[in-house]
Amino acid sequence: MSGRKITALSVLLLVLWTSADAQQTGKIFRIGFLDPSTASAMANLLEAFRQEMGKLGWIEGKNITIEYRFAEQKSERLPELAAELVRLKVDLIVTSGGPTPLAAKKATSTIPIVMTNSVDPVGQGLVASLARPGGNVTGNSGLSPELNTKMLEILKDTVPKLTRVGHLRSRGGSITSVTELQLKELRAAAVALKLKLEEIATEPDVKGLENAFKTAKQKQVGAIMVNPGRRFAAERKRIVELAGKYQLPAIYFSKEYVDEGGLMSYGADFDDMFRKSAHYVDRILKGAIPADLPVQQTTKFEFTINLKAAKQIDLTIPVRVLERANQVIR
Repeated sequence: MSGRKITALSVLLLVLWTSADAQQTGKIFRIGFLDPSTASAMANLLEAFRQEMGKLGWIEGKNITIEYRFAEQKSERLPELAAELVRLKVDLIVTSGGPTPLAAKKATSTIPIVMTNSVDPVGQGLVASLARPGGNVTGNSGLSPELNTKMLEILKDTVPKLTRVGHLRSRGGSITSVTELQLKELRAAAVALKLKLEEIATEPDVKGLENAFKTAKQKQVGAIMVNPGRRFAAERKRIVELAGKYQLPAIYFSKEYVDEGGLMSYGADFDDMFRKSAHYVDRILKGAIPADLPVQQTTKFEFTINLKAAKQIDLTIPVRVLERANQVIR
């Protein structure tokens, strides 16, 4: 083999080796995750997100790292945690529901933000419109206030002669525009269904929740519903236990409660929303601009009934209600 051919072959091998090495040592993207609750409360949903990311070729520790920031039930910490992610110069921030998208947007107008869930992104000023977000925020819009009406209807159909419903919501701080929107819809629905709504504000901790259920009993409510939000979701096991202790039929916004032994849930499929968020992240890391990615409204809802929980409180679920459920746990 001539010297020229050997040189050409050497150059080719060098190029191939360099290319392969570049792929192996390519950029590792840094993703921030912001949530108001706890790591344990979010474990299942984060696993759904990571699994979907894996299917798309993004592996934690290989080509992405995730900076997790949990407010540990203290929503006032969210601005500080969001600012911390910005200082770390993450490539993208994923937010859960509640106040997290707004906290992230206030912290940065340039780093892309993907919402796993937002009730009213336009009303909150997160996006210009669902079709054309127009800024650095996009993602999912799912937990519509209208779901409260559906939950009340299910309770009325399930509990004979129901006249009074207790509504557990978070105490402390000012009521956000999203919470106000939910309460407005809920109050109107209660009037339409001829139900008396007993609003019970509480801190989602041991003492607060116990007192809330005592108050519900004192007010002679016939059933309970829990306000959507990760702060309550973090205490879902305790809430379910208290509903059983006080013999109160309860409906929740997430199947996670039923998984802990709760009676019923009706709401968006949160696993599905976290999986869809992974696709937004994938597209943005590959060069897409959030302003050009329309916000998706969830179309997948779950109605789950736990007959074991019904038996524990001596409640017979009418057949017409059972027939509407996506899943019945026997």
